Amino acid sequence: MKTLARLIRALEAAWGRPSLDDHDPLRPLDELIFTILSQNTNDRNRDRAWDALKSRYPTWDAVAAAPRRRIESVIRAGGLAPTKSARIQEVLRRVKADRGAYDLDFLRDLSVEEAERYLRAFKGVGMKTIRCVLLFSCRKPVIPVDTHIFRVGKRLGIFPEKANPEKAHAILQEITPPAEMYPFHVNLITHGRRVCKAQRPRCEACSLTSLCAYYGASGSRRGSLPARPSAPPRDPARRSAGRR
Repeated sequence: MKTLARLIRALEAAWGRPSLDDHDPLRPLDELIFTILSQNTNDRNRDRAWDALKSRYPTWDAVAAAPRRRIESVIRAGGLAPTKSARIQEVLRRVKADRGAYDLDFLRDLSVEEAERYLRAFKGVGMKTIRCVLLFSCRKPVIPVDTHIFRVGKRLGIFPEKANPEKAHAILQEITPPAEMYPFHVNLITHGRRVCKAQRPRCEACSLTSLCAYYGASGSRRGSLPARPSAPPRDPARRSAGRR
């Protein structure tokens, strides 16, 4: 745990200490749909798809009732529109059938385990998406693992080389103090985007080299570029660091 504390401090020295209190949360159902739109796309295209959807259909009832191909056309900027449009309408219809309204606010009153169990029942909603809803909207002590965190965590030695994203979520959830989950999540993503990149990690600019197993074994101290580690499975819900 001493190494984790040093890592958290080093990341904060590099990137600051972000706070959830600086952002107004979306309601849980909005967050769920927003995160579905973020799957396998960048932040700009996700936001374009979200804004277009909310502009064209001001209520979730209108989204659920619309022809699927029209939803597909509206969110096309976000990519994978056929899959996402079907998934969004399926989620909305199930929520209405389960709850009698387009409302998941009750998740805020559940335990983490209960909320995760409920959200797992939705098709196409994995642990990354679930944890985003619980952290960003419900303000629960959970830490999502996206592609950047998965990559950086493996390089740092937080996750075993053969760990899958599900295992990575379990590991990070267990070792991270609740008060550190949001800032650690954001700073790992920022570090992955700006320094510990997938193709060409900027080890020469990294403040974590003394804590990094990958750096120690890569030959970076001799000036060679580290080889790219084996690619993790692509996470279905990439998310911006911090808040929109």
